[in-house]
Amino acid sequence: MTNEELIAKLKPIIAPYVQDEEAFKNLSEDTDFVNDLKINSANLVDIILDIEDAFDIRLENEDMEQMLDVKSAMDIVTQKLKP
Repeated sequence: MTNEELIAKLKPIIAPYVQDEEAFKNLSEDTDFVNDLKINSANLVDIILDIEDAFDIRLENEDMEQMLDVKSAMDIVTQKLKP
């Protein structure tokens, strides 16, 4: 899965929780969930649970703690999808 495909799959997962629509329009690997998109920590947990469901993966606590931006989410998902 390419980075573009992965971002395309992550966008609808993240969208319901975004508080800054302008930042969401410019979503990239460098986008920070809290600082850029203004997503609160409770909603960040919801995003992580939705990512687990969408990609049929299980995330450990350490994965969740690192998932603060789009790039780290992509890296963790890619790692979990490896056979």
